[in-house]
Amino acid sequence: MHVTTADKRATFRKMHESGCFILPNPVDVGSAKALQHLGFKAIASSSAGFAWTIGKADNHVTVEDVCQHLAALSSAVDIPVNADFEGGFAVEPDKVADNVERGVRTGVAGLSIEDSTGDKDKPLYDRVLAVERIKASRKAIGDSGTLLVGRCEAYLWGVTDLKLVIDRLTTYADAGADCLYAPGLKSREDIAAVVKAVAPKPFNLLIGGSGLSLQEAQDLGVRRISVGGSLARAAWGGFMRAAKEMAEKGTFTELGGGYPGGELNKMFG
Repeated sequence: MHVTTADKRATFRKMHESGCFILPNPVDVGSAKALQHLGFKAIASSSAGFAWTIGKADNHVTVEDVCQHLAALSSAVDIPVNADFEGGFAVEPDKVADNVERGVRTGVAGLSIEDSTGDKDKPLYDRVLAVERIKASRKAIGDSGTLLVGRCEAYLWGVTDLKLVIDRLTTYADAGADCLYAPGLKSREDIAAVVKAVAPKPFNLLIGGSGLSLQEAQDLGVRRISVGGSLARAAWGGFMRAAKEMAEKGTFTELGGGYPGGELNKMFG
């Protein structure tokens, strides 16, 4: 049975109403299909994971690159796809809105917008501009049913000010964000404080260095968990260990740890 984009978006919204789910991050169509095969109910793109597959650094891909990638993921699986849409690939709210419209047309069920500038001396957009960017994204999404995720990147840029994060996330929620996300939070106390502040809207946790399990995150009130570029780094870890061994030692023992080709053919057959 063909699952429509509208079906995926409705399913995704329903998933955010209660409980806690893992939203793993594939890097391409094959890994997206593998995650669906393993039983995950939704997936999210990874800006870093995708960038590395085309030989680019994170945050160095174009909106054209990303929209092609999102369209490929969305059409390859029957489960919802949440787009890591970075900062909307523009600064001005109207241009962010134009790009968000393009992103929505790829068939994604959710889309996130970040507030980081990429400038380490002034890492976050001015609060007023950041809010206008969320409002513009909300308007661009319109009645498509796509979920808007508002992200505060403060902790990833060394701005470890929990009050600032909470102020921004609650303001993004008021501006139309359906789900809130502050990657970099690690302590149970900080996570619980943010969950409480944005409630009843759902909070996305980047599992990162928190060390929490799915159950522990759920107990704190987290609604969904993503892993960012971690799956991509894990895959690259195996690849680089095997390649370095061949290049530096002329031996091949690391190749023995690969996933069986027959199992992969069975999964994709």
